[in-house]
Amino acid sequence: MSLKRFSNQIEVGCDEAGRGSLAGPVIAAAVILPLNFKNKDLNDSKKISAKKREELSHLIKKHALAYEVGIVNPVKIDEINILNASILAMHKALNKIDIKFEVLLIDGPYFKNYKNYMHKCIIRGDSKFQAIAAASIIAKTYRDKLMSKIHKDFPSYNWLSNKGYPTKEHRKAIEIKGVSIHHRKSYKLVDNQISLKI
Repeated sequence: MSLKRFSNQIEVGCDEAGRGSLAGPVIAAAVILPLNFKNKDLNDSKKISAKKREELSHLIKKHALAYEVGIVNPVKIDEINILNASILAMHKALNKIDIKFEVLLIDGPYFKNYKNYMHKCIIRGDSKFQAIAAASIIAKTYRDKLMSKIHKDFPSYNWLSNKGYPTKEHRKAIEIKGVSIHHRKSYKLVDNQISLKI
């Protein structure tokens, strides 16, 4: 993990979790770290164990100057597509930040202008910039907890384990049980999909 910053201005790192999931919302986080913040364990949340993510999430929340999350539900995802929903979730998170910032660091190649702020899109940014890695961890841990919570009402899909992602077990459960209110109906939910019980 590089400790480099894009600039000497106040940077907000933004990343999302849940783009590839078949169910549940997409969650984005926006994080502002102190200028001198350094932690060698910060990295892309997908490369860190669940236990380590939780530890880092607490650490980030303790030391961050600000952090917020934005949520876009499956109905809106189906309406505007997952790319636009991911960007919308980032905008929602940024709307909640109540301290001054100057530059947005965005994970991935796509973003839509947020007000008049300068932004920099960085492919694999969650492996290159600590602010983006921190946002990745906050978004991932928040979403995992949410999926574990809604699992209690829909245990057949085993979201406690798969968090809504397209495992064989999850797809089989959709074939048997049909689609829940949390599924993204614009996605290919089962193999050889022709019709689904809705």
